[in-house]
Order: sequence, then C-alpha cells, then structure tokens
Amino acid sequence: MIGLSLAIELSKKTDLSIAIVDPNDCEPSISKTFHTRVSAITPASKDFLSSINVWDLIQRKNGFVATKVWDQNSHGRLNFHAKDEDIDYLGFIVENDLIQSALFKAIDFSKVNMIQASLEELTKSEFGYNAKLDNGQTLSCKLLVGADGPQSKVRSLVNIEVKEHDYQQRAIIANVSTEKPLRQTTWQRFLSDSILAFLPLSENQASIVWSCQDALANQLESTDDQGFNKLLSDASEYQFGSLELESSRKYFPLIARSAREYVLEGLALIGDAAHNIHPLAGQGVNLGFADVIELSSQIMSQEHKALGDFLVLRKYARARRLDNEVMSNTMTGLDWIYKENNEPFRWLRGYGMNLIDQTPTLKAFFQRQALGNTKKR
Repeated sequence: MIGLSLAIELSKKTDLSIAIVDPNDCEPSISKTFHTRVSAITPASKDFLSSINVWDLIQRKNGFVATKVWDQNSHGRLNFHAKDEDIDYLGFIVENDLIQSALFKAIDFSKVNMIQASLEELTKSEFGYNAKLDNGQTLSCKLLVGADGPQSKVRSLVNIEVKEHDYQQRAIIANVSTEKPLRQTTWQRFLSDSILAFLPLSENQASIVWSCQDALANQLESTDDQGFNKLLSDASEYQFGSLELESSRKYFPLIARSAREYVLEGLALIGDAAHNIHPLAGQGVNLGFADVIELSSQIMSQEHKALGDFLVLRKYARARRLDNEVMSNTMTGLDWIYKENNEPFRWLRGYGMNLIDQTPTLKAFFQRQALGNTKKR
C-alpha cells in the first residue's frame, strides 16, 4: 500500500521515471466476504488517498464515529466521539486488499513501469543504485525506495541495522459476527494478559485484533472454534452478546522494529521497512502514508537538488523519525502500563483514564493525535 501510493503521488506531480518492483501480483482479487487484514484509516490518510484519486475507488469502507476503551482491572474508561472534533468520522475500517486494489487501479501505466520480480542484489553506483532482479534485469536508479515491509530486503542488502523490541506476544486476527450492534464504534478492552480490539466492518461484523501474551496465545491456538467463541465473548464481557467466528484465525508475533537509518545517499526507507509498531492503536499504515507525504514533499520542494541527494532525504528522515518513535514508544508504554496489575497501579490507571475522559483539553489532544492531526472542517 505504501509503495504504490508513493509511486502514484510522484507520477502525478513530477516527470520522474518510476518503476515498481514486486515479486507478487500488486492487484489482489477481491472477495465478496470481508478479508481479515484491515486498517483503521485516519481522516488525514483519507485526505491523502483522496488527493491521489484513490479513496473513491475503494469498494468497501466502514466509517466509525466513536472509540470506546475500558479496563478489566480498574474503573477506567475512555470515550471519544467525532462530534467532539466537529467531524463526520473518527476514521474508517478498510480491508488492506481493497486499498491495494484501488491503488493499483489508480496507477498511470504510461508513467509507472510494473515489474513482477524479486530483488537479488544492490550495488552503489556513482549516481544512485543498480538493482539486480531475479528475472535477469538490472535497473539503474538515482533514488531507491524500500517499501518492502518489516523484513525489508532493501534494508538488509544495504546493511542498515534494526532495533527490535519483542513484546513476547502474538496477535490473533479474525472476523467475527456479533449478536448486538457495534454502533459505528471501535472498541478496545485491556485485560490482565491481553488487549482486545473490535474494528467494525458492518453493524454486526467486526475484525478482531487480540494481542495476547504467549501463554494465552498458545491456549487460544489449541482451542476449537466453539471454545474460542466462548473465550472471546467472555473477554469482551458480552458487550456485543455472543460472538462467532466468520473466518479462520491468523497468528503472528508482535515485534516493534525501527531502522537505525531511514536514509542513505540515494536510498530511503518508508512504511514498515523503516518502522513497525504494536498494533494497539491501528496506526501502522497511517504512519506509512505520512512517510509518503513527507518524502514526496521533500523531493518536490527540492527539485533543484539531484534526486537522491542525501541532505534532501535527511530532511525527510528527521521530520518522520520523531513522530514514528513517539508513537512506537507510546504503544510500548501503554502495553507495559496495562500489564501492571497491583492494586495501587490499577487505581492510578483508572484515575488517569477517567481524568483524560473528563478533561476536554486533554481529551482533545489525544484524539487529535489519533486523527493524524487533521484539521477541523
């Protein structure tokens, strides 16, 4: 999603020659049923996708007007609503495949060359990089952008080190049907050994992200569907009545990563290749789109400089690293806070949540961060 959006943005606003190299088919087939991998798109990301004529091409998207958070081990609650910011929606739950499909449809193939191949080698040249592909091609470029995910081959080939934080957790993702309506609301519950999020796909269907400590993840993985439904309904306090799986369950380890350098001369990392964070707030893809906005802005505002100029790329890196690190550290801090369950800490946690909820200035600050610093309209 991130790499495709950068290619579209640059092809619309510059005369650069652009190639996208990907071993997979960049146009996924769209199912009539909801896919399990979804993103919570902020208004800021929606505005960006609209600006590159992609938003209206997305076939399914479900706006939510409220976010509710509650804690198993304290009296704390948080309630955010779009009306507090005078906007229509706090965000949109959208399947990743549908975003990618819409991006693919928006590509101007007269300006962008799609190459279905894998990257094998990278060598630094006088003017940029030479990229050897597994189909026998060698491409020469002034700027190489790695948008190839948390296990980035680009990052590995140029020996950029990665700082990792293993949460000793696994995320379970699946789609479920609910007995009671979700009321255009994202829901999040903090439990002693996990964090459970419900992202509404429709009034009675949701994508769940259940971030579990390894012991609980092992238990859930060995449980049949009926047992899982019961444990999931219990974990949500039957807030939505009885819950039933509508898809298979997928499990993946939770590891936060941050590249020690976002840029080198002639090379930039964006999206999960540069940083990936705990899925607690669903901000990963939005941080990636913010990378695209900043990188393309720096390239276009410095057109008198050579493409791939290190000083230009460093401005992008400086602008984005602080936001990305703050978000990542915030997610790590929240994860730690909600795993501490001694009585004084539980009381303090609940008090803090309720203080934010009842203090308009504090509440507005946190809500605007989650919105992607979008402006009121």
